[in-house]
Amino acid sequence: MVTRLSFVESVSKFALNPITALGKLSWLWRGSAAARKLAFSVGRSAQPEPPNDLERYFQAVKKGPGIWKWVHYFEIYDRHLAKFRNKEVSICEVGIYSGGSLGMWRQYFGPRCRVYGVDIEESCKAYEGDGIEVFIGDQADRGFWRDFRRQVPEVDIIIDDGGHHFNQQATTLEQMLPHLRPGGVYICEDIHGTFNNFTLYVSGLSWSLNGGKIHRDPDQDNRRLTAQTSAFQSSVHSIHLYPFVAVIERRCSPVAEFVAPKRGTQWQPFLK
Repeated sequence: MVTRLSFVESVSKFALNPITALGKLSWLWRGSAAARKLAFSVGRSAQPEPPNDLERYFQAVKKGPGIWKWVHYFEIYDRHLAKFRNKEVSICEVGIYSGGSLGMWRQYFGPRCRVYGVDIEESCKAYEGDGIEVFIGDQADRGFWRDFRRQVPEVDIIIDDGGHHFNQQATTLEQMLPHLRPGGVYICEDIHGTFNNFTLYVSGLSWSLNGGKIHRDPDQDNRRLTAQTSAFQSSVHSIHLYPFVAVIERRCSPVAEFVAPKRGTQWQPFLK
């Protein structure tokens, strides 16, 4: 619940000062306008990325259990999940639909992969099999996730491809991000719309990555800056935004503080 409290506390501060709130919103609008106006050059080698193993698997499916994915997701998956291949890994996928992606993950990660599927439809139990276990429940129900966590050890990967409604996505993240192993990856898919509520929610999470007070270390003759990490900063390594997708990566080990030491002996006099 640390992430939710951090977000609510941040919003509360702005609510107490309408001028500050309006100033922050103006930067939101400025960024949105810039995205529409910025002009980018196209490189000479503007060739599409070659398909990775996930995309090749997807394109080869002609019959059997269905898979429905935006094609650009496969590059995102491979970028963040390739490190788990051919290792003992567990993945929780929320939203099974027609079951095809459950086998895709097993194929991609290898025989030591354990897949936990979650869906609200009872009929999805039919997709259980070797290395695949299916749980039936409502992803917006915190009680369901409490039961799930009691039955399932911490997982390495969580992919939310469930109902795609804001409350479902936020509840799943709040209940399951702490259940992710150190070094794990959380992916939420199908975040559609410029002012999608879950996009705003993830932006609130990102505020916490930049929080904290910066101190000069007197023991280092003021040659070092330090910042104590919050619980969120200590546990979360990074947040990545892609078209329709948010990715959160956990740190492999906790970090107590961020440090900025000075190196060298020659310094310009205009900045002390």
